[in-house]
Amino acid sequence: MRMLINFTKMQGLGNDFMVIDAINQSILLSVVQIQKLANRHFGVGFDQLLLVEKPDDRKYDFKYRIFNADGSEVGQCGNGARCFARFVIEKKLTNKGFGEDIVVETKESVMKLLVHNNNEAAVIMGKPIWHSKDIPFEQLDNVDATYTVEGETLGVVSMGNPHAVLIVDDIRQEIETIAKKIQSSADFPVGVNVNFVNIVDRHNITLRVYERGVGETLACGSGACATAAYLHKINKIDASEITVKLKGGDLFIDIDNYGVCMRGSAEFVFEGQIEI
Repeated sequence: MRMLINFTKMQGLGNDFMVIDAINQSILLSVVQIQKLANRHFGVGFDQLLLVEKPDDRKYDFKYRIFNADGSEVGQCGNGARCFARFVIEKKLTNKGFGEDIVVETKESVMKLLVHNNNEAAVIMGKPIWHSKDIPFEQLDNVDATYTVEGETLGVVSMGNPHAVLIVDDIRQEIETIAKKIQSSADFPVGVNVNFVNIVDRHNITLRVYERGVGETLACGSGACATAAYLHKINKIDASEITVKLKGGDLFIDIDNYGVCMRGSAEFVFEGQIEI
């Protein structure tokens, strides 16, 4: 049985997404179908597939579902959340407009999204998760969240998905070998995104992220938030006006008692239909 899908291609700092309105069309995709759609030569091509669905709980505006290019469903994508917010406003799926909070439920948490009228959106990502069992991470809790995994010293935190943070002197170094070694560790039973960060000063960091199920991406919003949260926890950076420089551009982070807030661009690329 074949299915015609209407979709929108979007990107946030080069982290690209296939966004599908699953409210006004019936969508049921297998892992293999998502993998084919993600193929950059024979499909649409994307880092993540984002589904806009009706919420399970009516007190929220939408349900936000995220699938990596390998077909695995994950609990968080910060760059995708900004694109999600612009999508539901400009496609008129909500009566809310610029400057109003859009509250969405995800697989792991609840998020607040706010769209500005300059192609920029802010996401309140919530509080970082430090407890090992909730990340999940197999080692016992450490007060500063710093551990040794596969011979590497790293921070471990979740922002709705697990992240390992490695502080490096040379951000241009080869990262794939180390990232894959950490991702394959039994300490991370559901895998992990691996963040390589160089600290410029207390308000500026440079970041590269090797994502589970994707590989290195041009940007990662949850990775930027997780990295900033860890560096703030170990007193390497301040809590406000943090600029995170990624290959695709800059994200802006603030940390307070309510959690981590991220601000950055969200752009439409093209519209399309595809039959699968």
